[in-house]
Amino acid sequence: MRQPVVIAPSILSADFARLGEDVRKALDAGADWVHFDVMDNHYVPNLTIGPLLCKALRDYGITAPIDVHLMVEPVDRIVPDFAAAGATRISFHPEATRHVDRTLQLIRGHGCMTGLVFNPATPLEWLDWTLQQLDLVLLMSVNPGFGGQQFIPATLEKLRAVRRRIDAGGCAVRLEVDGGINHETIAAAAAAGADTFVAGSAVFGKPDYRAVIADLRARAAAAA
Repeated sequence: MRQPVVIAPSILSADFARLGEDVRKALDAGADWVHFDVMDNHYVPNLTIGPLLCKALRDYGITAPIDVHLMVEPVDRIVPDFAAAGATRISFHPEATRHVDRTLQLIRGHGCMTGLVFNPATPLEWLDWTLQQLDLVLLMSVNPGFGGQQFIPATLEKLRAVRRRIDAGGCAVRLEVDGGINHETIAAAAAAGADTFVAGSAVFGKPDYRAVIADLRARAAAAA
């Protein structure tokens, strides 16, 4: 069963000089989650943010779910830090850990929801053994490492394949898509099965967050 649409702006595109204010502005405008893109200049060729920033937002008063996407290798060392900092969900790439099942147990053991992330060319067979342990599957519709990239159309068939797996298994698993999501691409992603949408530059930096978020949500809901 398809779950309600969630819009999760990525703070990678936010104003870091006024991050708490900018995140609260997006949430007040209708955003559902806060998405964290965590990059380590090792698994991906970029360096971004860590647990201290997650804790800073919680200390600032942000109570919305924080959706942490770990683009790091190794994974296990950083999971407890993000859990302690206030993460709600922690997702990781299966090829970035030696023991996927153990990492899922680690995340769950620290009180967070679990997610598995698939790059554009990563096969979905990992789901054969993990789907029942997941709260979220995240498909990258760009190659990870940088914001502002264009949506890769082949992701649509991959979304459809994951949606079939989720529906066949009767799982209450969210299907998230990240990369190039905007008013031109969100409807196709929703029609293919996504229910959770990461949008960075499509939201942050725009003059009217409320109008942008409402438009994204309406387009996704109409296409679902």
